[in-house]
Order: sequence, then structure tokens, then C-alpha cells
Amino acid sequence: MPEDAQNSEPEPADTSAPVVKRLVIYRQLLWTRVTHWTWAVAMFFLLLSGLQIFNAHTTLYLGEQSGFGFSNEVLAIGSEYTVGGRVGYTRILGERFDTTGVLGLSVDGDAPTSRGFPAWATIPSYQDLGTGRVVHFFFAWILVITFIGWLLGSFVNGHLLRDLAPRATDLRALPHDIVNHLKFRFHHTREYNVLQKWAYCGVLFLVLPLIILTGLAMSPAADAMVPFLPDVFGGRQTARTIHFCMMLLLVGFFVVHMLMILAAGPLNELRAIITGWYRIDEASEPRDSKKGGVG
Repeated sequence: MPEDAQNSEPEPADTSAPVVKRLVIYRQLLWTRVTHWTWAVAMFFLLLSGLQIFNAHTTLYLGEQSGFGFSNEVLAIGSEYTVGGRVGYTRILGERFDTTGVLGLSVDGDAPTSRGFPAWATIPSYQDLGTGRVVHFFFAWILVITFIGWLLGSFVNGHLLRDLAPRATDLRALPHDIVNHLKFRFHHTREYNVLQKWAYCGVLFLVLPLIILTGLAMSPAADAMVPFLPDVFGGRQTARTIHFCMMLLLVGFFVVHMLMILAAGPLNELRAIITGWYRIDEASEPRDSKKGGVG
């Protein structure tokens, strides 16, 4: 062995850089996990039964009445006969799109069937307005009760103000957080990031309340108790249109939510919402990992 190798000593390690440690903390409280999965089940049945109800009349309007002799149509899904055969269409604010095979005209078995949303997207799969309404109203009340319970529980345990309420510092961090998400650069921390806070607050305090209130505005029983509610939204037909648009926003949130889970590490995210325990990156000495989490 060369002499310089025998006499050489290993250089001391650079201790100036922070050492990133992988820690497991209790991030999601039991109440958050229970309400999360209750919402997931309720919204699944609400979406598919809601599309069943929509198929009974596949046009949305603004105002109090549907358009007979005047045009207040916002969205229409249907089918018609043309020179080339029967086609499905979707009309949005007067702009017509061919949606044959998906919306308006779908294939049921071997025969094309005229219906707004296809059979695989509704509960029940066949056209049955009565059953769709029963399923929809049952899970609607499950959603309302769970939402009220979540609000009360989150206020009592501090989750609402401590973890979800956006702060002034969040606005300053928003551009940086957007760039990190666009680059799929995720930091696993104890707290929610800025986009998570805004997205959750938008769903919990805008989308869900509007879905609940517009649903009540379309209910004859609720109208008997709160007769002015449809007028708050500009008429029963406007309430139905808002209800449908909020559903689309909720579906969009779910798609983005699932994509973020897959990109950030699905096993870690699923473990947190099932068991409460979450693996984070910590560049300093760990805090007490058994203290309450953000959920």
C-alpha cells in the first residue's frame, strides 16, 4: 500500500448541512379520519344518484322557470336524428358539441340509448327516478349531519383555526407553493401547505354549503319551511344549475386530490388517513412526534 495512503486520515464529515431525518408523526385525528371516509362514501352515492336524477330532465336553466317561449338555457344534453344517423350532443351556452357515445347517446348492450349520462355513471344503472331520489336524499342527510359534526368537532379540538385557516404568511408563500406543485416537488411536513389550505377551505366553506343550500332550495318540503330560499339563488332553476356546477367543482377537486396523492406518495398519504400516522421530512431536531397532528 502506498505510504501516503497509509498515513492519510479520513477528512471530518461536513456537519454544517442539516441532516434530513425521516420521522413518523400522528397527523390525522380519529374524528378527521371518520368524517373523511363518511364523506367519501356519501359523495360517491350522491354523485351517481344525482346523475340519475339529472337524466330525468337533461337541461339546466337560469331563473324560476324552464324556457317555454323564451331562452334561459345554460346546458342541454340530448340526442337527435341527422342525415348521418342518430347522434348525441351537449350544448353549453348555445355552443353545440358532438358527444355521441358518452353524453346524450350511449351504447346500452348492442343498441344506442338516448340518455344524458351513460348507465355506468348512474345509480341505479337503468332509468329509475324514484330509486335515484331515495338514494340521493338518504346520503344527502348523511352528508349534512357529518358536515355539521365535523364543524363542531374541528372547532372544539382547534383543527379549524390552527390548521385550516389561511394566514397572511400563506399569501406570501402561495407563488412558491404553486411552483413546487407544478414541478411535482413535495415536502412532507407536519402542516398543510398553502394550496391544501385554500383548496380544503374552498370545498368546506363554499362548495359544500352551496350544494346543501341549493339542494334544499329545490326541495318542496324545505320550501314549505323556508319559502324564500329559492329566491336567494335567483329562482329554483338557477339553484339547480348552481347545484350542478358545484358538483362539477367537487369532482374536479377529487380528481386533483387523487393525482396529488399519487404524486406525493400514496402509501404515506393513505396510511395517514387510515391510521393517523404520517412520515415527514424534518431537517432539525424532532419535536414530540406523539403530539396531536393537523387533522
